[in-house]
Amino acid sequence: MYMTLKHSHFLFIALSVALFTLRFIFVLRSSPLLENKFIKVAPHAVDTVLFLTGIGLIMVTGFMPFTDAAPWMTTKLTGVLAYIALGFYTLKIARNNWARIFGFLGSLGWLLMAANTATSKVGSLFG
Repeated sequence: MYMTLKHSHFLFIALSVALFTLRFIFVLRSSPLLENKFIKVAPHAVDTVLFLTGIGLIMVTGFMPFTDAAPWMTTKLTGVLAYIALGFYTLKIARNNWARIFGFLGSLGWLLMAANTATSKVGSLFG
């Protein structure tokens, strides 16, 4: 069960990042493809499954955020929330391409930090 959840989680992370990148490119180009039903619905479906596999992994492993047992989970969750916030900024709030590029790169940076935290199990943003 653990390996299935873990690999599913990795798959949906990759799909989520790919769809985010695709939408970022469409926003930069002011593409009418942003109105495509698949482009509007797929990211939400993928992110929902990603969230559910994450919850499943928490249940299977017992690594709970905001506990002394797994302080690194809190750091990872912080990185994921920052990724989401900057992704929202990039796609919805930023008003020029420089701000969008800055937001996109920043969001990917937070995602990499979350991935590093998940693999290293180090519970500090800078350690």
